[in-house]
This record gives sequence, C-alpha cells and structure tokens, in this order.
Amino acid sequence: MRIALIHALRHSPPPIEAAFAEFWPEARLMNLLDDSLSADLARDGALTPAMTERFLTLGRYARGTGADGVLFSCSAFGPCIAAVAADLAPIPVLKPNEAAIEEAVAMGRRIGLLATFPGTLASMPPEFPPGVEVVPCLAEGALAALDAGDAEAHDRLAAEAARKLAGCNVILLGQFSLARAAQAVSATTGLPVVTTPGSAVRRLRALLGA
Repeated sequence: MRIALIHALRHSPPPIEAAFAEFWPEARLMNLLDDSLSADLARDGALTPAMTERFLTLGRYARGTGADGVLFSCSAFGPCIAAVAADLAPIPVLKPNEAAIEEAVAMGRRIGLLATFPGTLASMPPEFPPGVEVVPCLAEGALAALDAGDAEAHDRLAAEAARKLAGCNVILLGQFSLARAAQAVSATTGLPVVTTPGSAVRRLRALLGA
C-alpha cells in the first residue's frame, strides 16, 4: 500500500513516520510538504477558497502518484481536508485528528486540547461531537523553540502549558509535532495523553484492510 502524507509543518514527518514504523511498517510512504500553508494561514487569520484549492492540488497530485490512501498531518485545515476527501473518494483521506478524537472522547467528556499553533485551537474544536467540553490551551513559544532546533524547550513549554488543563479527564495533543512531548505532558499533569499519529495510522490501516 502506498500512503501519501501531506504536511504544513516541517516538524510533522518524523512523528508520523515513527508511528508507521510501529503500527504499519509494510506501508510505502511518500511525504508532501508545503510549510507556507501554515505561514499563510497565520497571516490571513482564516481559511480561504484559495487555500482550499491549494489542498485540492496537493490531494490530486498524491492521487496521481498512485496513492492508496492520504493522511494529512495539519490539524488547522479541517474544511480544506474535507474538500479533498470528497474530491478523491473513494480513496480514503484522513484528517489528522479523527481517530484521536474518538479515543479521547472514550476516555472522558472534558478534554484538554493542547496546541502549539493557534490555528489549531480555532479549527479543531468543531470536530468534536456534541456534549463534549473542549478546553483549549496554547503552548506559547513551543513551536518557535522547535523551529529553532530546541526540542527540549519545546517539550518543557508544552508540559508547562498543560498544567492549565489539570481539571480535564484527558489531554489531546492537537498536532503531530507535539507527539514528542507526550511523556513530558503526562508526567507533569498525571493525566492520560492521546496523540494523533498512532491513532491515525491504525485507523488508515483498518480502512484499507491491510
């Protein structure tokens, strides 16, 4: 099976590749990265029709390479990904958060959503089912630390921010790049932590019957 991985942050490929190595090592992976997507969303402050067209272009390129499935790792672009899923059907196209949200909801109804990119906290809460309380939390400075190559500071800032989520049942790390901080967040808060890469890989493998 050939799986296309499409990213808007350059830090996303390593955690998803690690998840594939653990849960589906037989899959053949290809990575498409356009890190201007996240920069342009931060500049514009909202998703635009032009942004959706860019996503459709990426999805169609992936289909043209013979991809059996597509997994997006960019959690701030839910409506754009939904447009790609409709366009590429019946090829399975997954948002990065679908499976992780299901896992988190099964663990409690008050879910802390930790992110390092502000757009994630705007786009992701509507993906949760009704009746679930989502408590958003931004780890200020963590993404900048990762951009600067300071992974230790990224993890520390994520864990410190997560203290604000102490009253939640579970913490969901809203970006693939945050998966590396899961142990630090759990150790700091004492709460169960759900990451997106492993959940996404398991779901995609099941959809493709592999």
